[in-house]
Amino acid sequence: MRSNNIDKIPIWEKANLTIKEAAEYSNIGINRIEELLKMPSCSFVLYVGKKKLVKRREFDKFLSDTVEI
Repeated sequence: MRSNNIDKIPIWEKANLTIKEAAEYSNIGINRIEELLKMPSCSFVLYVGKKKLVKRREFDKFLSDTVEI
């Protein structure tokens, strides 16, 4: 039987993050990330049904190009 900790993929290796993981990864609040995902020009949102995921690579690029959030 495998433990969940062994099978868990590190956040920095995932292609897509949940909003909670993106908040942990970037040290930005969940509410602010949700606001960013609602913006029409948001390039790092991925919809899976009603669920929103954050495309990690595009999110990294957004963070590196942005001076103020």
